[in-house]
Amino acid sequence: MKRVIYGILALSVFLCLTGCATNVPVGGLYTELKLPVTVTSNAGKTLKVGTAKCTSILSLIATGDASIETAKKNGGITKVHHVDWKAKNILGIFGEYEVTVYGE
Repeated sequence: MKRVIYGILALSVFLCLTGCATNVPVGGLYTELKLPVTVTSNAGKTLKVGTAKCTSILSLIATGDASIETAKKNGGITKVHHVDWKAKNILGIFGEYEVTVYGE
């Protein structure tokens, strides 16, 4: 019986310590971060800001449009200077994801 319990415990620890490789840092319990997406060569003053959001519930349902095009439209931007990305996720129960576009 002890072998079974230790085997299950070892497997659980192994699964918790391994995971998929991602290009962004992910917290197992809580994630809140801001990351750059892209920068263009459009030098000049950043006059306008546009955002677009999407949400996730229970990691089962995700809705919204967090595309760069939607953020551009929401900010009235035609020339993109740079784009940032922001994420907040709590235990996979609730997540908010936002793209912010800066430009002219």
